[in-house]
Amino acid sequence: MKINFMLFEDLNLIDPILKGLKAVNYVRPTEIQKKAIPLILKRKDVLGCAQTGTGKTAAFAIPIIQLIHKKEGRSKGKPVMRSLILTPTRELAIQIGENIEMYSKHTFIKHTVIFGGVKQHAQVEKLRRGVHILVATPGRLLDLISQGYISLDNIKLFVLDEADRMLDMGFIHDIKKLLKLLPEEKQSLFFSATMPKNIIELSNKILNNPIKVEVARVSSTAETVEQHLFYTNKKSKKNLLIHILEDYDIRQVLLFSRTKHGADRIVRDLKKSNIRAAAIHGDKRQNHRQKVLGDFKDGKLRILVATDIAARGIDIQKLKFVINYDVPNLPETYVHRIGRSGRAGETGIAISISEPEENEFVRDIEKLIKKKIKVIKDHPFPQTEKPMTAAEKKEWNKEKQRRKQEFFANRKKNGGGHRRR
Repeated sequence: MKINFMLFEDLNLIDPILKGLKAVNYVRPTEIQKKAIPLILKRKDVLGCAQTGTGKTAAFAIPIIQLIHKKEGRSKGKPVMRSLILTPTRELAIQIGENIEMYSKHTFIKHTVIFGGVKQHAQVEKLRRGVHILVATPGRLLDLISQGYISLDNIKLFVLDEADRMLDMGFIHDIKKLLKLLPEEKQSLFFSATMPKNIIELSNKILNNPIKVEVARVSSTAETVEQHLFYTNKKSKKNLLIHILEDYDIRQVLLFSRTKHGADRIVRDLKKSNIRAAAIHGDKRQNHRQKVLGDFKDGKLRILVATDIAARGIDIQKLKFVINYDVPNLPETYVHRIGRSGRAGETGIAISISEPEENEFVRDIEKLIKKKIKVIKDHPFPQTEKPMTAAEKKEWNKEKQRRKQEFFANRKKNGGGHRRR
């Protein structure tokens, strides 16, 4: 029987997008991409049940880029916001933004990402220049709408990503507020890892005659990969990393960082210890990425530091070690990360370094993979600090909000200009 191996070329994608996919070694679409992309291109509402790590982001980002590019990508003047992608966390928003940047590199599409916890000035400046696609977390989006920086009147494509996490994190009221601000005439895409009753009820309010697409959950790790876990404090992470590199006699390792800035910082710290390292992430040019990857494969680099987005498409045979310098907040991401080692029957070792605030991520991972990760207790940098309690987190968030309000009040008092020196 002949097996049909679908390629991205088979999905009627435009050449600029295919060129962007080829640059990051994306050849064959995943199951969710095969199912969702054709439907979205046909302007159907989609209800997707898929985990992060199944290629879900590309499943909605690629057709959105194509639809907007074909409609008005070459139009002159300031870009008009046509798509809103709503996601629960800063990390997810950044990842989606990096994906869009890769796929739209050879198109005329402009996009930006907004989230809370940082100053808004840089985000507002990008919005003023105009974007076709906005990726946002609910709180910052509502904040900038209330300040008059964002209008949703021209949105034609709306995506609610990680819907179940949105509800778990208490964003239901924010979502309802935003739904009232969106035009009635729009295409809506709704993605969730699970489909409990409250998610179905919410999807019924958002979607119009949706087509449901579903893919299997990614939840198992290879038996050929040993999993080790080190608990430590945030400030001692880099010292523990150096200790692990020496203690395990690691000659070559793929090391994961949660953010691009974090990846660069790790490389700087490693170089101070005379360890050959380089980073690949969304801010690095493609020729730089290819050179770094080539040097790593040739054994010229000991440590390749990567973000999850940049690591996609990397296939290094006989890679033994993977280190999670930052424990991922999504357990499926952990499964995909450590799957880089122990391939083709080879053995591998996956090492995770957990600071107090990441301990809950470890519990989520163990729940997903249905096994305990081996804890290495005999090391010189044990975890002595405790993670914040729910009450402490609540107080800290209240304090951040208070400081934010105080900042805007002072700025308004001073005429809305620069802060007093």
